Amino acid sequence: MAAGALIGVQEHIAKSWLEQEVRHGVIAFGGGALLAAVALVLVPEAVKHHSAFSATVLFASGGLVFMFIDRALAKRGGALSQLLAMLLDFVPEAIALGAALASGGSQAYLLAFLIGMQNMPEGFNAYREIYNSKGNTLSKSRIVLAFACMALLGPLSAWLGFEILVNQPFILGGIMLFASGGILYLTFQDIAPQVPLEKHWMPAQGAVAGFALGLVGHLLVQ
Repeated sequence: MAAGALIGVQEHIAKSWLEQEVRHGVIAFGGGALLAAVALVLVPEAVKHHSAFSATVLFASGGLVFMFIDRALAKRGGALSQLLAMLLDFVPEAIALGAALASGGSQAYLLAFLIGMQNMPEGFNAYREIYNSKGNTLSKSRIVLAFACMALLGPLSAWLGFEILVNQPFILGGIMLFASGGILYLTFQDIAPQVPLEKHWMPAQGAVAGFALGLVGHLLVQ
């Protein structure tokens, strides 16, 4: 996260037109990484320990809760959606990483590498969003320092998974499903291009409902 923020500190990465292309490309990559985390890591691992009903309720609840959080941030004029999405992705995956290490899973080191690769572009996007937001009073160095401090949530979350939640798969899966709903909402609402509607929270909530429908179908078939 801090490495991505340090790259974002550079005012001009390239010529103006190319910088816009790079920025949009990084945003798209971050959004794709978040979707991959939901579809390939968080949901598949979590549904092993939940019924179709409980998995769907937890997933949909995550989308609803973070819709209300996002609306509250929008009213305050905050620019924290990228940061929120990054932490929603980072913390549950780090918990899952700790649990994988405790159970001797061979995928733990690959998961650690993927977490790092995901959080670098997300750190870049979150830094730019916060620094360029209206009313921002934080200096560049303070934002980077804050990101470095937040990175410590990774080892703490991994310890939680390693020592405590490894033997509580139902709770671990619930956290992952709830976070997945929030990630999907934030990806379609704030990271992907917004649909120009007056009440623009509904398209993103529709994406959560659509994924939840697919999840129900998949679980019932299985």
